Amino acid sequence: MTRSVQALAYSRPSALESARGGRLLGLETSGGLTPTGTEAHPRFFSGFLSSPRAAAQGLLAVADVAGARYYQQVSRASLDPVVTGNGDRLRFESFSGCCGVYARLDVGRDGLDGAETGHGTTNVDVNDPLRAALSRMTGDDPLHLRVGPDELAVTTLDGAVVEKKVPLPDRWLRGFAEAQVVSAGFDPRAELSAAEAVRFLRSLPSGVGGASRGAMWVVPAGRTLRPTTRPVPGAVCLPGPQRLVALRRVLREATALRVYGPVADGAATASAWEVVLPGMRLTLTLSPEAARGFSGEGGVLEALATEEAAEDAELVSVLLAWEPRIDPAELAGRAGLTVERVRAALIRLGTAGRVGYDLADAAYFHRELPYDGDRAERHNPRLVAARALVSSGAVVLDGELASVASGERRYQVREAAGVLSCTCRWWADYRGKRGPCKHALAVRMVRREAVVSAGGTR
Repeated sequence: MTRSVQALAYSRPSALESARGGRLLGLETSGGLTPTGTEAHPRFFSGFLSSPRAAAQGLLAVADVAGARYYQQVSRASLDPVVTGNGDRLRFESFSGCCGVYARLDVGRDGLDGAETGHGTTNVDVNDPLRAALSRMTGDDPLHLRVGPDELAVTTLDGAVVEKKVPLPDRWLRGFAEAQVVSAGFDPRAELSAAEAVRFLRSLPSGVGGASRGAMWVVPAGRTLRPTTRPVPGAVCLPGPQRLVALRRVLREATALRVYGPVADGAATASAWEVVLPGMRLTLTLSPEAARGFSGEGGVLEALATEEAAEDAELVSVLLAWEPRIDPAELAGRAGLTVERVRAALIRLGTAGRVGYDLADAAYFHRELPYDGDRAERHNPRLVAARALVSSGAVVLDGELASVASGERRYQVREAAGVLSCTCRWWADYRGKRGPCKHALAVRMVRREAVVSAGGTR
């Protein structure tokens, strides 16, 4: 497994301190991108939180996921949460070490007491003393939040004094991207009141034993969710229910629980669970199985396989301006592309950590994750293998059929209604549910090259 080391540098540790008239939560930032370029310690916000206790517990929940492995537990190692300023909100994101749980806390203008935020993305330091201090918060005394160095420190910083070095596997990067792509295919499935949300979430297993590790199914029943043994019509998959344990931190502040997922087809699927809080939302997105992270889902491979998507993504990226909601139709008009090509470009940008997906808004948002997201493409095993097949001349086209020589065998790839199927074991096992196999990807690339060479439209 390919990995690198992510180096995070902070001017000082983040801390919760007593201040005149309340408390001050100072979240220190590492290097990140802003509209003016890369900054060592960007400053995104300074103002009061309207629901201090909910914000504290929500931030702890995001940090819990960053430090967790919900499958094959090993020693703890976490990448500090990512924060994005989108002008009207702050978004705190994290991804579990096992690559199966994505968490995000969205703090909107109401949660920020009406204040505006800056624009950009960076990591924020969440250390053990800060976690302990946030855990002890019980009241709703005024809480001032500062994201980035204070005004005096902005002019006096002479170098980082706190450094963290965290392993960053390629599958972690791919999983972060896949979680956004998978979420874009979800629809709202259920909404529970605060009381029913608390009852339901507290009824779920919270251990890590094998009995709670498998998928369960729930179906809306009146005002609540009822467990079912099979995916009946309207059911939602809850894969590894113990992985929702971080939501318990915010139950005292919850006003509703929203559930998102795809249409049930009998197989375990990913799903998202959003707790609504005063002025903010905490969302956990779960991979289809606790033992199966998002990095193997393959949802981005079609968009990565064509040069057209690469060129479109480069054009679309220039038009992004840290929008909290990206409108594909508006982008299409500005870029002179079709909406379908813009959507493919957004998927491609997601693989580089440059857009995320907000289920409540049903829209992408602009952010620039502070790591080399292009590695997710360069080292994707199926994509690398497909390009090797193309370069070796292993693909032979014959109308709707194609043959691909791979190893000592030759596989048949057929296209029907725009979907490629293959005679390989991967297709037999997953039927396209985890993205295309390397043979189908290679065929897609060769067909695209043939169209371009013949002078076809882009």
